[in-house]
Amino acid sequence: MLWSRRGRLRTSAVTIPLASLSLLVLNACSGSGEGDAAAATGPLIATTVSPITSIAAAVGGDRVRIEGIVPEGTNSHTFEPEPRTAELLSDADLILVNGLKLEDPTIALAEANMGPDGRIVEIGTAVLPEEDYIFDFSFPKEEGKPNPHLWTDPTYAVAYAGVIRDELMTLDPDNAEYYEGNFAAFRAKAEELADAVRTDQATVPEGNLKLLTYHDAYAYFAKDFGWQVIGAVQPDSFADPAPSEVAALIEQVKAEGLPTIFGSEVFPSAVLQEIGSAAGVRYEESLRDDDLPGAPGDAEHSWLGLMRYNYATMIRGLGGDPTTLEAMDVTLDTPDTAVYPQ
Repeated sequence: MLWSRRGRLRTSAVTIPLASLSLLVLNACSGSGEGDAAAATGPLIATTVSPITSIAAAVGGDRVRIEGIVPEGTNSHTFEPEPRTAELLSDADLILVNGLKLEDPTIALAEANMGPDGRIVEIGTAVLPEEDYIFDFSFPKEEGKPNPHLWTDPTYAVAYAGVIRDELMTLDPDNAEYYEGNFAAFRAKAEELADAVRTDQATVPEGNLKLLTYHDAYAYFAKDFGWQVIGAVQPDSFADPAPSEVAALIEQVKAEGLPTIFGSEVFPSAVLQEIGSAAGVRYEESLRDDDLPGAPGDAEHSWLGLMRYNYATMIRGLGGDPTTLEAMDVTLDTPDTAVYPQ
């Protein structure tokens, strides 16, 4: 099987030409983090956060070799790559990053060590027009970094898959039909997931589609699905909020009449626990932004599994019934042979 390598991406996507990647890192290709990469063939694709790895695997299947960079459960905003897998990444035909200022340290190291044939594709930057950037609690406009969490919205997840499909079809044209078919299957599942969210969110009592979270990861989802994000505990500095801000959030939760506020299983928040206790509401601590459920190889360990769990948890916590979501089959026929660092 042959595939071509291009020095640059077409103008429809944001690209950074790569050159040696010699200091970039894949932090864990060992133990439980490994997929069935040995069974895959074709171009080598490096990815950053696990939702992007999963979407790429859904499109690429076993015709590409996919390896993640950011370990699951790691704060992707502050992740600093280490020079431990330079040889692997210097061989990559394509590196897929979210962009929108999410992985600046990784991109900076790549730019500083470029080789002539590799490249980086900033998928989020490619699919989100600048006029649609959202700046908010965790991502204030004065800092210049828009909210990068597009993948929590099924519409943007499909757009991500479309960019990946186009890149793989150009990189490996012999398998273009395979990638197109996988993309169509992923799009159908993502649209089914979106329909299930709309069905189940209709069971939430009027006025309850409001989120107070540990981190503002649902801004684009909320805009597209008619929810309201009333606050996020984690500010742009990723430090705990000031006592005056905590007090204001407690009063806001009381005023809004929220039944539940949402924290992270990966990043527990004593502040959110305090807010929940003081406001007399339930604290649900099991949401995830980019840590897929289960372990690599499990049926739920995918973007689809991640988002179904988060949506169902939020809808139930806000007083609704997530029956449609929980009944949905989130598995794909496409084999996931990606390596997910743990």
